[in-house]
Amino acid sequence: MSASQTILVTGGAGYIGSVVTRDLLSRGYQVVAADALLFGGESLLDLLSLPAFTFSKTDITDADQVEKLFARHRFDAVVHLASIVGDPACKAQPELAERTIWDGSKKLFELCERHGVRGFIFASTCSNYGKMDEKQILNEEAPLRPVSLYAELKVKFERYLLDRSTSVDFTVLRFATVYGLSLRPRFDLTINEFVRDALLKGELEIYGPQFWRPYCHVSDVARAVLLVLETPSDRVSGRTFNVGSNDENYQKQMIADEIGRQMPVKVINVEKAEDPRDYRVNFDRIKALGFEPRMRLADGIREIAGGVGNGLIADPYAARYRNS
Repeated sequence: MSASQTILVTGGAGYIGSVVTRDLLSRGYQVVAADALLFGGESLLDLLSLPAFTFSKTDITDADQVEKLFARHRFDAVVHLASIVGDPACKAQPELAERTIWDGSKKLFELCERHGVRGFIFASTCSNYGKMDEKQILNEEAPLRPVSLYAELKVKFERYLLDRSTSVDFTVLRFATVYGLSLRPRFDLTINEFVRDALLKGELEIYGPQFWRPYCHVSDVARAVLLVLETPSDRVSGRTFNVGSNDENYQKQMIADEIGRQMPVKVINVEKAEDPRDYRVNFDRIKALGFEPRMRLADGIREIAGGVGNGLIADPYAARYRNS
């Protein structure tokens, strides 16, 4: 995909979307960021003067708004990040989650087909794997075992895409659990939350320290989106990619140990025999495209500690830094 083209980023003001939008602009793309602004739009304020950037306040659950968006612009590709993100947020608002992740996504994709959009990237999640058998490391062909409404809806739309005969070159990206700072900070993510609590409370209470999860820095997740956009379609169309690194599978205890190497913290482990999510993930497929994360756990801890410890984020416990 050439850099002169126009990309729609849904959820463009969000935690990941605000980074993806900047990366695309830095590569010379025309970018339309669409967002319902459930968490505000401050993350995009500095972009408003750029000729290559357009913002549209669009709620993906409102079919008329989305129709008007496609009537105003011709898109070469869509990066679909808009979602009710995470298990707690979807559990708290199940009807909104269904309207957004399923109904809204389906309508968006149908408009892409109708308007001749060439590329479509769907932001999915490694949470789709749910729980691994024993000590498996799961690749993209592993069974999906969603254990939350969030993952169930992501899996449902993945299957809709994969079962559909379409002219759109779509790609599914299953993101690892994201961490790090963006211009729309979040502190309801494991690593971000742990660092905040270690700094401000001096202790961490960890439930199920033995459980595994893959992680990836928000800047690297955004780079993966750009990589897929710029990779020849015959290598990515109709395919699913886990986004992360084999080296970034961690147990919660490992995260606490790394935090402890950077700052004093008391760790309180609360044993939990069962966790609905416990999985390690293989990322060889996206590595074969040339993807290698630049940020690692220790880097992310330093970054978050800098933002919180230096007061750049005045109240990291504020509700606006959580999705639920």
